[in-house]
Amino acid sequence: MAHYDYIIIGAGASGLLLADSLGSDDFFASKSILLIDKEVKTKNDRTWCFWEVGEGIFDHLLKKSWSQIYFAGKSLRLSTKIAPYSYKMIRAMDFYSHYNHKIEKHNNITRTTDEVTAVNAFQNGMEVLGKDKNYTCEKVFNSIFSYDSLHGQEKYPVLQQHFIGWFIKTEKPVFKIDEATFMDFSIPQKGNTRFMYVLPLTETEALFEYTLFSEHLLEKEEYEKAIEAYLDEHFEDVPYTITEKEEGSIPMTAHPFHKRNTDSHMYIGVAGGWAKPSTGFTFYSTSKKVKKLTTHLKQNKPLSQFYKKDKFLFYDMLLLDVLAKNNHLGQSIFESLFKKRPAHLILKFLDNETNIWEDIRIMAAPQPIPFVRALLGRLF
Repeated sequence: MAHYDYIIIGAGASGLLLADSLGSDDFFASKSILLIDKEVKTKNDRTWCFWEVGEGIFDHLLKKSWSQIYFAGKSLRLSTKIAPYSYKMIRAMDFYSHYNHKIEKHNNITRTTDEVTAVNAFQNGMEVLGKDKNYTCEKVFNSIFSYDSLHGQEKYPVLQQHFIGWFIKTEKPVFKIDEATFMDFSIPQKGNTRFMYVLPLTETEALFEYTLFSEHLLEKEEYEKAIEAYLDEHFEDVPYTITEKEEGSIPMTAHPFHKRNTDSHMYIGVAGGWAKPSTGFTFYSTSKKVKKLTTHLKQNKPLSQFYKKDKFLFYDMLLLDVLAKNNHLGQSIFESLFKKRPAHLILKFLDNETNIWEDIRIMAAPQPIPFVRALLGRLF
């Protein structure tokens, strides 16, 4: 069996960013690294969005960015600037192409295509079993996620951010290219937290995503009928064609993923709980986690010591407790936030960057009773 210092399982966002971070740092020049996945990703299988202050390391990969967002609720229609933030969008194909090319140039990284079937402790290291070959290493970083890991426990509710998106092209210009629809809750809620997400790329091209924060997925037809209804209502008599489709499901839970980590085996990306529990946003938090993990490895600390508690996980847990018991409240919670607080402060809070006074301002905006009940439920 081939032996490596590090094995990274999965060449999605977390795997590629970690591989490039280690390959780009001279500290790891003598380390042998294996990046393993079932295939080399090259397709537009997803879209990543995030907000950021000023210029960033991903700007050269951006498909589009917006300085203004739109929010709609039951009684609120709000177009607002988000300075100092910009809302940014990356298509997966551009990301994969860039990082696959970079990793090819790192002499200490080997890539292989294989399907991992198991990861086991092995003498003083780890053993990774593949369908084609087996591998050993000192430390393994595992991005394989399964909802099975969340079943069998009731302490932490498990919702999903699930969606289907259509990229459409219209026959005439209709879109405001300088404004992204962050959340449009004006659509029928049907007892859930449901909203439309619209990202205009040009005056004739945009991504429409029908998104839910709820426990169960819908039938595919229900998502697509909702997108059709939204287009008919907002762009009546505007002929369009569907150029691409995408779909996804991201776990929303405060479950302590880190407890599965050992000194030599660490879960990363969504599998490691790197998705923001209350929103499902993953890409930007992953890039920040990778930077911290690289520093952690340079300090030769056990992987089990990487996790650090913070107040934001507790806030996320309370919101998820509320939505798990009263899923329809999502509309009123977010509408209260955008009605009473500036958008840039909301984004700062969702990015885990606010101070305690700013936290209090945010948490005082929605109706407090559901959150008090959730807090009492956790305490008692």
